[in-house]
Amino acid sequence: MSNFELVLKLLLQLTVILVACRLVTFVGRRYLGQTDVVCEMIAGVMLGPSLFGLIAPDLQQWLFPKVPILLATGAKIPNPSMSILFAVSQIGLVIYMFLIGLEFNTDLIKQRIKSAGLVSGAGILAPFTLGAAAAFLLYGKAELFKEGVTPWAAALYLGASMSITAFPMLARMLYERGIAKTRFGTLALAAGSIDDATAWCLLAIVLASLKANASIAALAIGGGIGYVLLSVFVGRSALSIFTRMTKREGGVSIQTLTLVLIVLMFSSWLTDAVGIYAVFGAFILGTAMPRGEFAEQVRDRTEYLTTSFLLPIFFVFSGLNTQIGLVNTPALWAIALLIVLIAILGKGIACMLAAKLAGENWRDSATIGALMNARGLMELIILNIGLEQGVITPTLFTIMVIMAIITTLMASPIVAFLLQGTSYASSTSTNLN
Repeated sequence: MSNFELVLKLLLQLTVILVACRLVTFVGRRYLGQTDVVCEMIAGVMLGPSLFGLIAPDLQQWLFPKVPILLATGAKIPNPSMSILFAVSQIGLVIYMFLIGLEFNTDLIKQRIKSAGLVSGAGILAPFTLGAAAAFLLYGKAELFKEGVTPWAAALYLGASMSITAFPMLARMLYERGIAKTRFGTLALAAGSIDDATAWCLLAIVLASLKANASIAALAIGGGIGYVLLSVFVGRSALSIFTRMTKREGGVSIQTLTLVLIVLMFSSWLTDAVGIYAVFGAFILGTAMPRGEFAEQVRDRTEYLTTSFLLPIFFVFSGLNTQIGLVNTPALWAIALLIVLIAILGKGIACMLAAKLAGENWRDSATIGALMNARGLMELIILNIGLEQGVITPTLFTIMVIMAIITTLMASPIVAFLLQGTSYASSTSTNLN
């Protein structure tokens, strides 16, 4: 394909992606009370082989070609149009994870460290243990993990992916209901932030452990730890220059935002280069950035474009890898049901009981459990990393996407029901990515 043909294909792909995501979001929010992230996850699956590919397989393959191009030499290369789509989706993820880090409030953790630690600990240990046990149970019995992946690596990966929480969704839901600063809201935010930070560290260890060469694994783990320490102890001071630039220029100027993006792209490249993942570097950089007016204006200038344009591309790219038809036997559907039950038991129920133990009433405890049980976008990120890094097969990828959609679908109606008639209740949230 010529460059001109690639641009034409990309523009049409983007048009279809945005239209599909907006239509599904409109229906889902208006009639089902669902969040944007759930609707866009479903839209992504619908544009893949699971629906669009069944209705119009030729058109779907032409628009989103997954079949590699066969060269005259016999070699196969990825289709260039899909490679471009993948690259754009990764840029969106990097910026989004940076914004999540920018919203990460360590003061919340300090305020409720004991209770948050208890809830977060339950939300990590229980699903991780159950997920790891399921991996050992299922290893070798179905085509779920790629060849060469050891049972221990499979257990670590599945445990980490079960432990993730949709922290961005949790935060938006609490903020838009006006309860983020309540005793209950602070506990939920603190627990969710600790939970996700721990899950990302677990994922970094898993990816490092998959390296066949011990020196490569050491570089990944050592490089990741070094990057975090450098960001926390040196980066915070160095990055304070952005606060001074914002005050001097009366706001975040084009030059300041450009410099932020330069630092962001380099940090993402650095963590990717050492063997962890680009989004990890973006998230840590966000946490080290100054707060206040600078952070607010950076979010204002980048959030809408990221969430309305770039993130839907990632959802659809994930949907193209989701093939419901691969779960085609009673045994595989039984595995899918097992994964969903483990997810709910290990995350929702465990966090609910931990919140009750921390002194919350049953209503607030159940609400925290429902919020922590949602996986959302964060789960898709981990799943795509696992698929790309050769840890899981498309079959397990599909099963885990089903689990992510179900647990995220549950969150909004359960939280709305539990908060109904309480002093916490307010207007229904509108944008819960």
